[in-house]
Amino acid sequence: MLWLTDCFEAIRDFMELVGPVLRWIAVTIFVMWVLIVERIMYFRTSMRAMSRQIHDDWESRPERRSWNAHQIRELMISRFSMATNKGIATIQTLVALCPLLGLLGTVTGMISVFQVMAVSGSGNVRAMAAGVSQATVPTMAGMVGALSGVLLVTLLSRRAAREVGFLEDTLTMDH
Repeated sequence: MLWLTDCFEAIRDFMELVGPVLRWIAVTIFVMWVLIVERIMYFRTSMRAMSRQIHDDWESRPERRSWNAHQIRELMISRFSMATNKGIATIQTLVALCPLLGLLGTVTGMISVFQVMAVSGSGNVRAMAAGVSQATVPTMAGMVGALSGVLLVTLLSRRAAREVGFLEDTLTMDH
């Protein structure tokens, strides 16, 4: 159990060393991953049940050719599409926000470097190294966060579009 405490302290010290921008990046990545996991769980559970329910409701209709039936079909597909795509735009926004926060960390770190240079001149390499690390680590963290989310948000978007298309194809207009 001591190793867990040591890991927590190392992470805390690292976060304090780099600055507050890294905390924002960490929170952004955490929220992004919570939403990604929620969407994956939705696709494996609730979406299938909703699709079956819509299909059963449509098949139980006595007539499916009238204008009213067509509008009801469109409403069912629209509700399914909204439920399936819920949260994906937010995930895409968070993915795009990660590198921007990394860039903010770069700017704040470089400001620290320039402050050290202004106070002590360019000869104090150790003092400048802290600012350079403060500039590069958030950039790397932002890029890692964005890269980790880009693939999954693309897969989630494609899966949502595929499921909506499949539902549209299975709700036939006969009878």
